[in-house]
Amino acid sequence: MSEIFAVIDTETNYSNELMSIGIVVADSYTFEKIDEYYGIYDPAYKVYSMFGYVLRYKDVKIDKVASRNVISEDIVAFLEKHGVKKIFAYNAKFDYGHLRELQDYNWYDIMRLAAYKQYNSKITEDFDCCKTGRLKKHYGVEDIYRLLSGNYGYCEVHNALTDARDELDIMRYLGKSIEEYEVARVD
Repeated sequence: MSEIFAVIDTETNYSNELMSIGIVVADSYTFEKIDEYYGIYDPAYKVYSMFGYVLRYKDVKIDKVASRNVISEDIVAFLEKHGVKKIFAYNAKFDYGHLRELQDYNWYDIMRLAAYKQYNSKITEDFDCCKTGRLKKHYGVEDIYRLLSGNYGYCEVHNALTDARDELDIMRYLGKSIEEYEVARVD
């Protein structure tokens, strides 16, 4: 039976404050997008950051520019509207650590499957891996997306919503069921 899950990505400024959040809600059977949300945190987005120049990006509709409290209320309402119980993110501990208001959800780390040869069939014996099976290097979103998609010209935008979309694509390319991500649960 299919359930609805969310993929979340965040971007921070140089003060390590959240400046944006992107959420894609998808069906666990088809891994197709159902809905999305993009919020920009005010005033944090005004602080200098590495990727501030892509906060407003060509195909990204901004749902809200507001305080953290307002964005947090929006996000919780958005997730509840869709019946989301599980949140996925690439390197999920980072996003989980910045989103204390969402820590009651079940969180899963996409990287824990994508970067390990026992879960990612594109990681062959000629890759340099740790004894655990994890790639020793080149296991970020950009490298894994390129490996799984075969699109070696792909570049990560570092806009929270486009990155959440790309992380959903990574999950689709991996071809693992939602249940197989239990090993990637963030505690």
